Amino acid sequence: MTIVAMDHVALTVKDLEATCAFYDRLFGVVTHAELVVEGRALARQIRMGGAMLSIHQQGNGIDLVAQAPVPGAGDFCFQWGGTIQSAIDLLSAHGIAVIAGPAPRVNVNGVPSQSVYFRDPDANLVELMAPD
Repeated sequence: MTIVAMDHVALTVKDLEATCAFYDRLFGVVTHAELVVEGRALARQIRMGGAMLSIHQQGNGIDLVAQAPVPGAGDFCFQWGGTIQSAIDLLSAHGIAVIAGPAPRVNVNGVPSQSVYFRDPDANLVELMAPD
């Protein structure tokens, strides 16, 4: 047996609602699942295309988490379905600064690509990668 694909990445955030709203405004998301206790959302899985983030409210009491679940510790890459310029334009339209790139990269399938990097509201490093 082998690994087929990454299913999701979990992030711990300061404000679950604000983080989910950020990704929804930027990419449009579908809520896949949500953990609500006593009317309070503690975690939410959101899908964007073929990617999923599991967003955890900091201090939510869930035990099965990373060793040091702190906001801003994430560093992950989404494969972008358009050109790298369209990714830059999207970020610019939302007032989000590109902090690095475009930079040459090679994606998981060995395809030459370009990446740009930005920060989300918790200062996680987010990469958008598009094939050349």
